[in-house]
Amino acid sequence: MVSINKKMAKGAAWMVTLKIVERSLGLISTVILARLLIPNDFGLIAMAMSIFAIIELMSAFGFDTALIQNQDARRTHYDTAWTLNVLFGLFSALVLASLAAPAAGFYNEPRLINIIYLLAIGAFIQGFENIGTVFFRKEMEFNKEFKFIISKKIIAFCVTVPLAIILKSYWALVIGMLAFRVSGVFFSYAFHPYRPKFSLAEWRQLFNFSKWLLITNLLNFLRIRSANFTIGRFSGANALGLYSIAQEISELPTTEMVMLINRGIFPGYAKLSKDINDLRDGFLNVISVIYLIALPAGAGVAATAELFVPVLLGNKWLDTIPLIQILAFYGVTISVQINSPLVYYALNKPKISTYIAALYIMVLLPLLIWLTSIASAIGAAWAYLITALVFLPINYSILFIHLQLVSTDFIAKIWRPVFASIFMYLVVNYYTQSTQYLITHIGYAVQMMLAILLGIITYIVILLGLWILSHKPDGAEKIVLHKFIPIIKSKFKISKS
Repeated sequence: MVSINKKMAKGAAWMVTLKIVERSLGLISTVILARLLIPNDFGLIAMAMSIFAIIELMSAFGFDTALIQNQDARRTHYDTAWTLNVLFGLFSALVLASLAAPAAGFYNEPRLINIIYLLAIGAFIQGFENIGTVFFRKEMEFNKEFKFIISKKIIAFCVTVPLAIILKSYWALVIGMLAFRVSGVFFSYAFHPYRPKFSLAEWRQLFNFSKWLLITNLLNFLRIRSANFTIGRFSGANALGLYSIAQEISELPTTEMVMLINRGIFPGYAKLSKDINDLRDGFLNVISVIYLIALPAGAGVAATAELFVPVLLGNKWLDTIPLIQILAFYGVTISVQINSPLVYYALNKPKISTYIAALYIMVLLPLLIWLTSIASAIGAAWAYLITALVFLPINYSILFIHLQLVSTDFIAKIWRPVFASIFMYLVVNYYTQSTQYLITHIGYAVQMMLAILLGIITYIVILLGLWILSHKPDGAEKIVLHKFIPIIKSKFKISKS
């Protein structure tokens, strides 16, 4: 159990590093593209991706999750999973192509037709990606997973940004997405020696587990992409473009970071699932780290949005500021919940996650349609935040039952990051609002850097102070310090020598 927890911690560290590098590339790309393109371009791509995501879900059976969960999976399981991915890739491409014209009619955007055709080609190509890369996660070889994912991102970046400079058109985004999928297939075979063969020998066993993941993925799609349909339908491409950029910026340090941590944690959960006590301890360690990272990051984004939007994106994106602030709090609220389904998958109870996701959608969709029709993108953002807040206690109550977890043990792990994050937000927000008159004198960029520095110092001081006053209990603080102190000491010794 100890060795597995160490591997989980190491995996989380690799995934955090990956997400930092990946999102640094993403942030640089977004800033450059926001300067070169207009909100209408991003809205057009968001419309196309909403259609693409629907079809992609039809092949999103989560076979990789099933292979990781099944500790006794044989070669025939991997070959079957790869064959099914190829078949579903072909199916997705054909359906996408047939939906191009109806989608253009739904959004009243004829430009969507050719965009969706190119996305269909990408869906077909992606189906051939080497299933052998699943071994990276299953065997917890996260350094290899890091190289695989970041290589695809670098290729996409190197294609998209130069094309945006040259074309100054949404086509740079479309071609960049196609490059990402093509490079994914190439690197999957370059980085892993496994060579799959066509087989359908284990399709029944794979479907038995993965059917619940498909339904859950469909429901998660509705949760994530419904705003694209409602905003695009009610308010058009420009409003959707503003929302898309606000969503990407606000989720950089929270939801996406946690999703990648989860990618590295699930194999450990699967190995710990034979003992509920071990699984509970593993979950508490992981969730405490998630709170430690996600809460201050999201609160910081919300508190500094008025400063970094003019600096990074430019004045034509000022309307994203209130959207970023609302969605930042949504990102925090949802990021501390999305680890829960992995526990159910590890326990081979995926249907629980499906039921919760279904109930979530039943609350979200009516609220989303109503608020979007009233207040456009702002209304959509509020609908997401309200629903996430409603389900926070519901989600944890169900999870605690299955983990036999006492709420006081959970609170003991997370109360310090919660308190420190709230205090940090209040301090930075007060600083930002009370020094607005200085902006004309020292500039947004300097003010932004001072606000970020103030937030970091405030959070660290309050967090460590509470931890020391609590007599240094086990938790995220100890996990992080045990990882970083040896690194700092080694660097100090090197510098002294």
